[in-house]
Amino acid sequence: MIYRQLLSTSAKLLLPLALISSLPAQAADRSLCVFDIIGTAGDQYNIMRDYTTAAAAQGYNIKIKVYTDESIAAEDLKASQCDAAVLTGIRGRQFNNYTGSLDSIGAVPSYDVLRTVIQVIASGNERISANLKQGSYEVLGVGPMGAAYLFVKDKTINNVNALAGKSIAVMSYDEAQGRMASRVGMSPVMSDITNFAGRFNNNSVDICFAPILAYSALELYKGMAPDGGIIDYTLGQLTMQLIAKTGKFDQDFANWSHQYFANTIFDQAMRVIETAEKEVDEKWWIRISDDDRLRYDELMRDSRIELTKEGVYSKDMMSLLRNIRCRMDSARAECSDEREVAAR
Repeated sequence: MIYRQLLSTSAKLLLPLALISSLPAQAADRSLCVFDIIGTAGDQYNIMRDYTTAAAAQGYNIKIKVYTDESIAAEDLKASQCDAAVLTGIRGRQFNNYTGSLDSIGAVPSYDVLRTVIQVIASGNERISANLKQGSYEVLGVGPMGAAYLFVKDKTINNVNALAGKSIAVMSYDEAQGRMASRVGMSPVMSDITNFAGRFNNNSVDICFAPILAYSALELYKGMAPDGGIIDYTLGQLTMQLIAKTGKFDQDFANWSHQYFANTIFDQAMRVIETAEKEVDEKWWIRISDDDRLRYDELMRDSRIELTKEGVYSKDMMSLLRNIRCRMDSARAECSDEREVAAR
C-alpha cells in the first residue's frame, strides 16, 4: 500500500516535468538585413519574408529590415546591427571569398550550372562546408538573381571589337568588372548599384552590366531606346546570398537553410526571373555569332585565370565551377586548357 502511494506521488511530481519537456523550445530572436533595390515591394524581400515564416518552425524568430542601399546593409552586418544579411554575391565576397566567387565573370553560363553548384553547396560535403565559414561570418544559403548581360546604347556594339572606346558603368567594389572593361579597351566608370542604371538611362555611359531583372525594375529599356539592345551572351550570374554572423544560428538550422535555398528559394527566384525574361521585347536582343561567342568565352576565361592567381577569386570555387561546366559540356575549350589547371 505504502509502495503504491509512493509511486502515485512520484508520478504526480514527474508529470509536470514531462509536460514541460514536451513543449517546443522558446524561439530565438534574430535580425535579418535584406537588400532589395525596390524595397518592400521587391521580389527578394517577399522571398525572404517566406523564408522567415518557414524559419519559425526551425526555432528562430527572424525580424526583417529591408534596405534599398546594399552598402548600408553590408555595413550594418559588420557593425552587428543585424545577425545576418541578404546581399549580392559580388558585395558578399568581402565576407566569404568562396561563395562570393560564384558571381565571377563568365563562370556560370547557364541556370542548370547554377542549380548544380547551389545543390553542391547545400550537400553537406565537409570540404564545401568548411569553405562556407570564413572568419566571423558563415554563408547560410545561395539563390539566383538572374543572368547578367551587357545593355548597350547602340546595336552596332555587336562584337568584342566594337566594345573598344565605349564607356561602361562598373561596380566600384568589384575589381573584376573594371579589369574586364579595360582588357577590351572600354572606359570603366565607377558606379554602384544605386546609380549605375541612372547613368545608363541618362546617357552618361554607353554600356552597363546588369541582370535581366533590371530591365523592368530599373527601367533600362529607357536607356536602350531607340537604337540599343541587350547582347545575347551570359556574362555571369548574379546571386543572392544569406550571410550570417558566426554562432548566431546552430548547425541544424544552417543545414536546413541551405536546403531551403537550394530547393524552395531557387524555384521561387526562377519563376521571378522567367517572368522578367518574358517582359523583354524580342527586338532588344542582339544576337552574336558563334565565333564572337567563343571570343567572349576566351576573354572571360583569361580574366578569371588572372584574378584567381591574384586571389580575387577563390581557387576552390573556380575549380568546382570548371568541373561542373566541363561535366555538362566537355567540348568547351577550357576543358583541355592547361592554363585553367595551372591557375589552381
